Amino acid sequence: MDSSYLVVGLLNAFLSYTATMLNIVTIHAIRKTPSLSTNLKTLLLSLAVSDLGVGLVVQLLYVALRIMESKLNIETGKTYHAIYIAFLLPANLFISATLFLVIVLCAERFIAIHYYLRYQELVTHKRRVVTVVVSTWVLSGLFSLTRLWIPKSIMYVVFGITQLACIIAATFFSIRIYLSVRLHVNEIQVLQLQHAPQNAQMVNVRRMQKFAMMSVYVCLVLTVCYLPNICTLFAIAFTSTPSNGVKHLQFYTVTLVFLNSSLNPVIYCWKMKHIRHTIIGFIRNAFTKQN
Repeated sequence: MDSSYLVVGLLNAFLSYTATMLNIVTIHAIRKTPSLSTNLKTLLLSLAVSDLGVGLVVQLLYVALRIMESKLNIETGKTYHAIYIAFLLPANLFISATLFLVIVLCAERFIAIHYYLRYQELVTHKRRVVTVVVSTWVLSGLFSLTRLWIPKSIMYVVFGITQLACIIAATFFSIRIYLSVRLHVNEIQVLQLQHAPQNAQMVNVRRMQKFAMMSVYVCLVLTVCYLPNICTLFAIAFTSTPSNGVKHLQFYTVTLVFLNSSLNPVIYCWKMKHIRHTIIGFIRNAFTKQN
């Protein structure tokens, strides 16, 4: 067995377990955290469900594909093709959903921090966030089905451009969030120097700043995990006969994309103390019941 297949298989088996367990605990913690706004809770739950799908379904099928390609040395046949389609459709669904949902999360947090006085009017009216989330999943499903009708070479270009466009959009909102947070921090410092009392609105702005910066970290990790894969997609698409080195490199860049599903729950726990306390309490109660 080629060592690269073995390493990739073991990595994805381990990451499948971490992504599944971390996101299950995170989903429970988000649901049990009353201090989160309904909009933020909806977006985080949707993103966690997408990450859970990657760990629970996509990575296990990816391991099966790598085993078939290495141990059996086949890339043809009905069984292989069935597993490949079974992997490809949910992979494109959950990866597309993750990318689109990160954009929605960053956009929602930008509105929350930049237009915080008009936030209820712009976002909450008529459950707009729920509508956007449902539309995002529908769009992701339709986008994943396009793979059944377009050639693989064109698919690489389409997916590479789509992923790059999503990262650029999320980065744009993240930069605007960071600048808005800096502006509000300066305003708060000026008020503190003037010994102005901190009212409830000022405390609320501070909370929104923390949640906004969380979305910036989510975008940063997304960029680090996806950019290498985008480069390999373009390299394969624009090369008539990609070398084995490029193909093997893609094994690792795809694994890096899947790693994103294990890192997102860590960011939530690190940057949001309410979720962190809920998770700690959940783990403590589980150990208490065991003992």
